[in-house]
Amino acid sequence: MGLILGFTFGLGLALIVIGPQDPPASARSRTEPFAGLGRLARDAGVHISGLAVVALCVALFAIAFIVIAGVSRSVPVASILAVFVSYAPIAVLRSRVKKRQAEMRVLWPEIVDNLASAIRAGLSLPEALQQIGERGPPAMREPFEAFARDYQATGRFNECLDALKTRLADPVGDRIIEALRIAREVGGGDLGRMLRSLSNFLRDDLRTRGELESRQSWTVSGARIAVAAPWIVIALMSLQPEVIATFSSPTGVFILVAGAVACAVAYRLMMLLGELPGERRILQ
Repeated sequence: MGLILGFTFGLGLALIVIGPQDPPASARSRTEPFAGLGRLARDAGVHISGLAVVALCVALFAIAFIVIAGVSRSVPVASILAVFVSYAPIAVLRSRVKKRQAEMRVLWPEIVDNLASAIRAGLSLPEALQQIGERGPPAMREPFEAFARDYQATGRFNECLDALKTRLADPVGDRIIEALRIAREVGGGDLGRMLRSLSNFLRDDLRTRGELESRQSWTVSGARIAVAAPWIVIALMSLQPEVIATFSSPTGVFILVAGAVACAVAYRLMMLLGELPGERRILQ
């Protein structure tokens, strides 16, 4: 117990040092360690570095290994189960990304309608974006309020759009912001028509994706239950001495490793076949 408390205290100090921080610039994010995990965290709305995510995974592995090994007295079983536990932060971040994108996907048509109405009323594009922070959906006001503060302080529209895109961290938002950037640079009187067409497209996409997700959800849930069930059974059986002796043998270790690999491959295949592909941020 003293070892676990000491390790947890040290982990807390490490996470304070490398933990929450402001979102880095895109150029910096390419060179930071574990940049992919850092982008995943930012897309989930959690502003921590990729190194902090890795540190959390390693810490969970160590804690889970110590606890399970202390209870079961089986190093192979503790190692395999600790690997699954250490993946929890990444799984949580990916789940938050999907949930966040689904929530924002519902709000974007309303935001585009507000922009179109503001443009039709004679407001400039920066003013139309600023009024989203006052009259837009409550869940989306904060990024646009920050855009208004940035634009009032600097007057640099493109830089403020880049900052807004970073705060939103959403693929649909990326496309809308780049369309607005092009519309401002090129000019013309078709911006309102373009926004109305975009709003209709977003609503059609939302309706279609909702129907497909409702039909495919049972496949995703079945894949998760099928992968988790055998390892829950092994965790419960590892409290029995004869089971511990069996899995501590070379044959038992081979069965555990082969089972873990088979579950990982099967889960990946089921998710590829049964889950709708998520939208990627290609305009970051």
